Amino acid sequence: MHRQIQKLLHAVSVAAIVLFNTHAIGQGFPSKPIRLVVPFPPGGGTDVVARTVAPKMSEFLGQNIVVENRAGAGSNVGTEHVVKSPPDGYTMLLTSSANAINATLSPNISWNLAKDLDPIALLVMNQSLLVVHPSVPVSNVREFIALAKAKPAAITIASSGNGSSAHLGAELFKLMAGVDLLHVPYKGAAPALNDLLGGHANSMLVDISVAMPHVKAGKVRVLGIGSPRRFDGLPEVPTIHESGVPDFEVSGLIGLTAPAGTPREAIERINAAANRALEVAEVRERLVSLATIPMGGSPERLAQVIRTDIDKWARVIRAGNLKGQ
Repeated sequence: MHRQIQKLLHAVSVAAIVLFNTHAIGQGFPSKPIRLVVPFPPGGGTDVVARTVAPKMSEFLGQNIVVENRAGAGSNVGTEHVVKSPPDGYTMLLTSSANAINATLSPNISWNLAKDLDPIALLVMNQSLLVVHPSVPVSNVREFIALAKAKPAAITIASSGNGSSAHLGAELFKLMAGVDLLHVPYKGAAPALNDLLGGHANSMLVDISVAMPHVKAGKVRVLGIGSPRRFDGLPEVPTIHESGVPDFEVSGLIGLTAPAGTPREAIERINAAANRALEVAEVRERLVSLATIPMGGSPERLAQVIRTDIDKWARVIRAGNLKGQ
């Protein structure tokens, strides 16, 4: 009986919190700045997208969106922080394919992506380039595969960390191309790319947004793109799919989520601001220049993309017998 009373009191307490939050939303949400937690270091592809979209969203909401980097454990540190934050609409997570990967790769995480975060809006789908340091004696994907097969585990492929989308993309490439590359994880895309530029790593699958300045400067050699179609900004670069690895595709989602239980009114207002921001010409132009595809749509659209991503990367993780750390 005592336990039943406790459960009843807990249910009443939760209902009261929801009613209070809903009432507060009705009083003019947002009434203070909103935090957007990016679970990666500054300078990476997800961070760039956040800082491109947030200013216009701030204008439409009438309150600042403050981008806050909380890196660590392949996005798990920042994600857990958001999951444990109050579900009041004032804390968001920049969710990416890394979260979908960790749903399978990190079995000991304390949160569930589908249950503990409410979807808000799908911002973009990003694209990746397979690049090598100029010292690597290859000029295309087929030559890269041939070199890797001739020297098993001798060619390094850098990533933004164990369990990152760059890591899983590399594992997918290894499986589909039948090669053995030595994975070298870093704490973020920027330090990984810095080591590639310095010749300390041989290759990397990297967001176009991060790699583009170095591609234009001739500091890295591009072998192929991981998207289904060629990129208009680099029309001469073939897809990896057409370069000897049929059906290869690495595209990553970037979207906004909030702690589970966030009032629907807050989610809808933020969703509307995100969709409006994605329609602004300079925002779209900036995102397209980063080789990301502006998306938008309902919270339910993001939920579906997340579910698809979880399933895709789960197959890669199991096929490669990968283990989280």
